[in-house]
Amino acid sequence: MNNLKKRLVHLPRLLAVSFLLAILAGTIILSVPVSTSSGRIAFIDALFTATSAVCVTGLIVVDTPTFFSSFGHTIILILIQLGGLGIMTFSSFILITAARRVSLTDKMVVEGSFRPSGVSDFPRLVRDVFLFTISFEALGVLLLLIRFSDSSSFSRALVLSIFHSISSFCNAGFSLFSDNLVRYRGDMLVNLVVMFLIIFGGLGFFVLHEVKLSLMNFFKKERVKFSLHTKFVVTITVAIIFIGAAVVFFVDMSRGFSGLTLKEKILTSFFHVITARTAGFNTININNFSVASLVLLILVMFIGASPGSTGGGVKTTTFGLIFAFLRSRILGYEVPRIFSRGVKNEDIIKAYTLVSLAMGLVFVSTFSILLIQPEFTLREALFEVVSAFGTVGLSLGITPQLQPMSKLILIITMYLGRIGPLTVLYAFSRLKPAGHYQFVEENIMVG
Repeated sequence: MNNLKKRLVHLPRLLAVSFLLAILAGTIILSVPVSTSSGRIAFIDALFTATSAVCVTGLIVVDTPTFFSSFGHTIILILIQLGGLGIMTFSSFILITAARRVSLTDKMVVEGSFRPSGVSDFPRLVRDVFLFTISFEALGVLLLLIRFSDSSSFSRALVLSIFHSISSFCNAGFSLFSDNLVRYRGDMLVNLVVMFLIIFGGLGFFVLHEVKLSLMNFFKKERVKFSLHTKFVVTITVAIIFIGAAVVFFVDMSRGFSGLTLKEKILTSFFHVITARTAGFNTININNFSVASLVLLILVMFIGASPGSTGGGVKTTTFGLIFAFLRSRILGYEVPRIFSRGVKNEDIIKAYTLVSLAMGLVFVSTFSILLIQPEFTLREALFEVVSAFGTVGLSLGITPQLQPMSKLILIITMYLGRIGPLTVLYAFSRLKPAGHYQFVEENIMVG
């Protein structure tokens, strides 16, 4: 039992180190001349790009399609896929397919990443993760190929489709177009496919697993029942998308969208609220948005995707738990309620702890960048930092202007945002409890 506890304490550390090793390997490979179109890349830029890819962020300090070679694009795509699914999941999948025994450490890391509770059939869990990923990405490739083949050769269109499909489902935001997806602003097919991939990649694999089981039960004419987690995630996701898109549409209808058609305004509103949930693609210049819309996008980026997904942020369930707690206090409920179910105090404390750590990280990173580069405005620096923390990739255009120290700050922010502040806290906390003490309680005035 003592050995098991020690291994449990080391799990967050193992996950944190696996991402660090992937970033380091990616940095080394991207530093090799064959990875770039001409010349070598600065080490800090290679590190920034590798971190952005592994942490599925999408912030870039060099133009990805022109600066990197085809080999470099392939490496970036591999890093995106590794980061999107998790390094430990890949290693476990390889062991399973080789008919070897999966260690308890690997098993609990992956289960903790993709399910709210343990499962009895671990191999099936990992295979389902890969099945969902391959299926969604393959569907994305086929649909995007229809559009990209109109303006490119079949081989080039296939490359573009594969890259953008994987980047979309993994919520990475990397593009092989220098203008990202601006040229497809009014294209219904490209917009819908990318939004579809981003949403399902950000729902979490447990939710997708439940949807799959429910569909099977539906066709068998059996009872379809979703867990509280799935209903909570879907409800919050739908609310953020539709409320956010409506606000952006009405705020910028005659401002940032003044030169667009009605169809483009609607698509742009939905696309940028969805992509701000950790994806990072854009179909218009982000600077065109009004300040009010940018504030909303910052909130959406901070919230991010859902637990067990390819996205980052504090997660939709964290935001939902805090909202449920505040609602219970306003209405006078003793216990917070979600779909007629009570919420544990432990989960509420965890949610507030996560948000507090995230806000602290965002503040320190923004303050540090403004200290190093005072020429940036607060809006630019804050937007960049929240984008890095939420592993989004949207920017107001200051990323290429960052000094080495500012890049390093964003690298750390992207890394902490991807693995989660709580994971880092657990990874480097003491292995043994300090002891059990009971202190005399005394009141402190609050508010």
